[in-house]
Amino acid sequence: MQAGFAMLCAGSVRQKNVKNIMLKNLLDACGGAVGFWSVGFAFAYGEGNTFIGASEFFIMNYTSGYDYITFFFQWAFAATAATIVAGTVAERCKMAAYLCYSLALTGFVYPVVVRSIWASVGFLSAFNPEPFRGVGMIDFAGSGVVHMTGGITALIAAKVLGARIGRFEDADGNPLPEPATFPAHSVALQILGTFVLWFGWYGFNPGSALAITPSGYGDVAALCAVTTTLAAATGAVTAMFTDTILGQMKTGEAEYDLTYAMNGCLGGLVGVTAGTSVVAPYGAFLIGIIAGWVYCGFSALLLKLKIDDAVDAIPVHFANGMWGCIATGLFAEPTRTAIAYGSSKHVGWFYSWGKGSGDANLLLCEFVGILWIITWVSATMIPFFILLNYLGMFRVDALEEEVGLDISHHKGAAYDLAGPSKEDVEELVARRSTAHGKVEAPAATEDA
Repeated sequence: MQAGFAMLCAGSVRQKNVKNIMLKNLLDACGGAVGFWSVGFAFAYGEGNTFIGASEFFIMNYTSGYDYITFFFQWAFAATAATIVAGTVAERCKMAAYLCYSLALTGFVYPVVVRSIWASVGFLSAFNPEPFRGVGMIDFAGSGVVHMTGGITALIAAKVLGARIGRFEDADGNPLPEPATFPAHSVALQILGTFVLWFGWYGFNPGSALAITPSGYGDVAALCAVTTTLAAATGAVTAMFTDTILGQMKTGEAEYDLTYAMNGCLGGLVGVTAGTSVVAPYGAFLIGIIAGWVYCGFSALLLKLKIDDAVDAIPVHFANGMWGCIATGLFAEPTRTAIAYGSSKHVGWFYSWGKGSGDANLLLCEFVGILWIITWVSATMIPFFILLNYLGMFRVDALEEEVGLDISHHKGAAYDLAGPSKEDVEELVARRSTAHGKVEAPAATEDA
């Protein structure tokens, strides 16, 4: 997943900021490992109260293979939540600020969300012996826990940090008639990152079954692979053709935007992540379609609000993270819910209506979970980012931003674009024009 995010972000930014965003993606994995190992995992899964754990710091008492692989798997999710933010604030965020929020997110903010929804003692956990409303929040692989947490953090950061120079205003500070576009420097890296992420999602969604045996676990993992595939495919197609149709209605020309296809695909993946183990394949198909529309709508909304997201991570992760949770409350199918969670007493609202009951307990739990994540992350990260900004630690100098963070912060550009000297080129042209580039053969010797 980290490789996919790195390629996608590197391709999406301008050439002058490639080193910076690549380093941040690498450090997400490194900083996330240290923060989650030292305190984050303990806060999420250690013994303690329903809000926060207070044991297993530095996983000191872990000795078995199952213990270690549990930490390893959960670390991958924590690093993902941090990486979402890095893409949004790309091209103008200071390295010191990045390190601060990355550690704060993986070490404290994210683990509290994890505990509340995934740990057996969590007040919203479906694994709690006495779950909220008799069912708890179903978020199988993290539409809310991972993607909403990272997405709302990214939204807060983007609002406090401000837009990139020239995005919404001209050099004199006057509003532009239309937001300026900063073309991605490498579409090849973008599409490579999208495919790597799609592939990595098979580790997240089917992998969240946590086992293939005993009986039933393999069935859950296999279903997850199918629903993940369908939602990604329909999300990509829906987002791209929605943009195409709207563009044709406006200009009369049909154009096919690869960015919409890629982000629609990722939006579909995020949207199905919460319910991947409990929805039918046709449910995943519908979830992906709506996820494509959610991405298109929320991306347009950000522009109207003049919030600058360098890689459109907020529509993909925050907006579709919310949709994924809501979709689970609507589409969770009884038989599959019973297989994955051991009970089908409370299922998706559509199925409840089909049985004539109208039971909306699961849907209510999903909404409570959404509100809880937004409230907790906002309460912690809004003052955090405001403080960083007040201390002058958040945004780079305007000149450094214009020059590019690679040169101003990382000892030079990512690519060596220097060509041959003008003199050498002129000499080659002159030589070819007179001798046609041929080298005279040496004169024959008398011995020959």
